[in-house]
Amino acid sequence: MITLEGVTKRYGDLLALDEATFTVQPGRLTGFVGANGAGKTTAMRILMGVLRADAGQVLLDGQVLDAATRRRFGYMPEERGLYPKMRVAEQLAYLATLHGFDRASADARVHALLEHLDLAERARDPVESLSLGNQQRAQVAAALVHDPSVLVLDEPFSGLDPIAVDMVAQVLTEHAARGVPVLFSSHQLDLVERLCDDLVIIAGGTIRACGAREELRERHGASRYALVAASTGWLHDEPGVEVVETDDDRSVFAADADTAQHVLRTAVERGPVHQFGPVVPSLAEIFREVMTDAQVTR
Repeated sequence: MITLEGVTKRYGDLLALDEATFTVQPGRLTGFVGANGAGKTTAMRILMGVLRADAGQVLLDGQVLDAATRRRFGYMPEERGLYPKMRVAEQLAYLATLHGFDRASADARVHALLEHLDLAERARDPVESLSLGNQQRAQVAAALVHDPSVLVLDEPFSGLDPIAVDMVAQVLTEHAARGVPVLFSSHQLDLVERLCDDLVIIAGGTIRACGAREELRERHGASRYALVAASTGWLHDEPGVEVVETDDDRSVFAADADTAQHVLRTAVERGPVHQFGPVVPSLAEIFREVMTDAQVTR
């Protein structure tokens, strides 16, 4: 398990991370989301030892990380870091040897990865000749080539078409299934929602929400209900009810549990009720709610 514990980082007067604390569990995909400049990349760089925190620490299974332990990690930076004029397979094999693989094992590992990521036909091509999407896949391969014990990926799906997205997602899921902690950032909230077991939401350098995906949904959807009935306009006059949205015969409202039950009884008295129940929010809705709360509390 990877733990960021009270990590703080300043750039001059800018507080990039403010006592950031969250965990990345083994065998689980953790999505790291936030607006541009929220602190995601800074947190990842500190986790990988690329930056030094001003305060706090990064732990692996309760032990402070050192350089030797981090060598077993796989890291994909947001900016592509491959040598543009080197051939794809040659470069990946070189990276594998830096991690202790002999050349034969490195070549076998590279061949298997390129096949898996549908890049085998481009193995002898220079990186700079690849499309942006294929360069992204090559960068993913570079993070995986040494069979890492932890994966940290900054925007791994950027620039990928839907087929490539599915391919990379499958590779990450396979690593998580083997017990590897996987942390990745992405602006594609629908993709994060589909893939991730756990979520971390950051704004202004502060962790605003974190936990299992379903727990966050329950936490943020507990006070919202949907009512589908012949008439719902009367909801606007109900005490303790805040109508969030209305569309023909369907209304979504916020209320506590007792008030929601009162609304249901009233709706049944007024006529047929076609649907009633709590609303499960999407990640995008949770994200907007958290961001709004973050702006209010600044």
